[in-house]
Amino acid sequence: MRHQDTLDWMLNEALEQLRRADRAQRQLVRIEPSRTLPCWEPLIDIVANPDQLCIVVALPGVALEQLEVALEDSALRVRAERPFGGGLEEGEILRMEIPYGPFERRIPLPYGLYRLAQMQLENGCLRLKLERLT
Repeated sequence: MRHQDTLDWMLNEALEQLRRADRAQRQLVRIEPSRTLPCWEPLIDIVANPDQLCIVVALPGVALEQLEVALEDSALRVRAERPFGGGLEEGEILRMEIPYGPFERRIPLPYGLYRLAQMQLENGCLRLKLERLT
């Protein structure tokens, strides 16, 4: 066997091993419809002015009635579950970058007292306005 033939054979064997490992991983990975522990945190934007805090939480695919928003001590807690599949068909998963499942985001707030003045879900973003209490 020539040297190049040996290298080609080794490369093909290595690629086949990777394919087998990929197939095995796909068979082992199962999407659980619900877990009790939060498994991801949504991204947020916060803007503050002297009278209020404006917070935007990226939550595509989450319904308003699923959301739990609470002021706790010096933080705001946002909790819910993003259901799997949001419009996806059944099939082989080729890539999954969008997080699914239960989530919780605890957002530390600047010093002061606040009350939740406004909450709306629009275009996949939860918009919150917290008024500063003096």
